[in-house]
Amino acid sequence: MAWALLSFSVLGCGGSNPPATSSTSESPAGQTGSTGEEAAGTEAELTGDVRIHGSSTVFPVSRAVAEEYGEVSPKVKVSVGSAGTSGGMKKFVAGEIDICDASRKIKETEQEQCAAAGIEYIELTVAFDGLSVVVNPGNDWIDCLTVEQLKTIWRPESGETVMKWSDVNPDWPDEELKLYGPGTDSGTFDYFTAAINGEERASRADYTASENDNLLVRGVASDKGALGYFGYAYYAENKDQLKLLAIDGGNGCVAPDDTTVRDGSYSPLSRPLFIYVRLESLKRPEVASFVSYYLKNASRLVGDVGYVPVSDEVAKQNEELLKTALQ
Repeated sequence: MAWALLSFSVLGCGGSNPPATSSTSESPAGQTGSTGEEAAGTEAELTGDVRIHGSSTVFPVSRAVAEEYGEVSPKVKVSVGSAGTSGGMKKFVAGEIDICDASRKIKETEQEQCAAAGIEYIELTVAFDGLSVVVNPGNDWIDCLTVEQLKTIWRPESGETVMKWSDVNPDWPDEELKLYGPGTDSGTFDYFTAAINGEERASRADYTASENDNLLVRGVASDKGALGYFGYAYYAENKDQLKLLAIDGGNGCVAPDDTTVRDGSYSPLSRPLFIYVRLESLKRPEVASFVSYYLKNASRLVGDVGYVPVSDEVAKQNEELLKTALQ
């Protein structure tokens, strides 16, 4: 399975302090108030490891946070891996990582596994994504697909009946349809199949699958008859090589952007993105510091990598969740 792993030496001068049992003036993460110089000194002296794994969609956000945090706390090693939400959850349940990046909510079975393993956690919504459907720029016959057409292409039985673009619409060319999408460990796969085919994990199997979205980008970019789907950040990073399609969910063709993703009009492919953090890990100062830094800077960095920041209300809820977890 394709996957990515990055490690950063991380340093702290702009994050928050380690958890405290009492406070006078509290930061959003609920830590003791201090002067900027004191906070910088505290963060710079932190050591240890922060281990993150999971969604390839959330990966660019966590990577960006880790890179910036690395300018603040060089003695902390932050590793960010990408093998899909389900792959990350397996490591999370096994206690191998501190944070799981997820492009879907934790499943009931995963909740049960965490409970059985004695793992408690908090769920933090860090961004919104418009799951993007793309074709090769040489495709001049479509600019928009209906949900029903997407279902025709991707439903399980279509592997034997839909082999050319003309099989979807007879007005389209007899061009071979080459499909690219995330593998079965991906939360994007789970979300897309549920939203389009009406059942999670129900999909044709005869497509090029990978948890490495950059491989999917290269596949679509190199084949005129290709179609693929992945998180918007990967389209934004490669828009000169791809053509983004609008989606008609019943109210006309709508393309993903900040407004349509946030207000839900890019339906049914707008979705929240999460990080799950182990409460036991938050007892370690380096993890508490990193997560606090993540929440303080996510809105700015999320936009930089191509996703939509959460609302002020959701950001406040995240701060309260972390504050409570650190008490």
